[in-house]
Amino acid sequence: MSAGLELRRLSVGYPRRPVFEGLDLECVAPGALVALVGPNAVGKSTLLKAIAGLRPARGQVLLDGTDLATLPPRARLRRVGYLPQALPQATSLVAYEAMLSALRASRPELGREPAEAAIAGVFAALELDALALRPLAELSGGQRQMVGLAQVLVRAPRLMLLDEPTSALDLRWQLRVLHAVRALVAEGRTLAVIALHDLNLALRFCDHIVVLGQGHPHNRLLAAGRPAEVLTPPLLQAAYGVRARVERCSLGHPLVLADEASSPTHDVP
Repeated sequence: MSAGLELRRLSVGYPRRPVFEGLDLECVAPGALVALVGPNAVGKSTLLKAIAGLRPARGQVLLDGTDLATLPPRARLRRVGYLPQALPQATSLVAYEAMLSALRASRPELGREPAEAAIAGVFAALELDALALRPLAELSGGQRQMVGLAQVLVRAPRLMLLDEPTSALDLRWQLRVLHAVRALVAEGRTLAVIALHDLNLALRFCDHIVVLGQGHPHNRLLAAGRPAEVLTPPLLQAAYGVRARVERCSLGHPLVLADEASSPTHDVP
């Protein structure tokens, strides 16, 4: 049995509009942070929803060798944490209560003290202690996005699926989120797949990258592997339709610099 996430012949889409047909993804082991990237409307959110069991799909989503479709809902909820693009609802619940509700839904066996310790640990890791007793209705969009992420982290699932968790955040909080997720997966018990538009964040923080492109549903997966090896100028041209360079900054981090818009080629050398 292979530990980690693997996709076998996965097909998913909408009525009269297939998005992926027969998608295969080699097993990615726990302890990895995986960037899911590609242009708008290429199917990143659809793929995350299919893995989470929120969209009908054919084929197999294997987690540690188990087909997630064979699990009862409670068991799947325990193993998989999903953060959608939509912000948590602006309710009268305070952030602590929202965290506790998420934890009780997936791990009802936890006693009061372990549950409080888990919540406190996540609040501290994300630097959200000041929000604990504030109603969600009083929080900004970025703050609610952080609480939504905290609801996933506190459950400590085997697999985290995060759909653009930095989209409503300023630069500081983008870094705070990715450092926190990076630290969690580095412990080796969790695997995270994170949809991103910022390729430089993917290069800096992620161990593995999956690049999707436009084209026939059979050929949406353009490349997968180590970010610094996968993100080349020809790949960026094929996926995004840009002429781009990959250079290194003064600290040695690789950076994608897009120079000019052109047209996607759909062909990867």
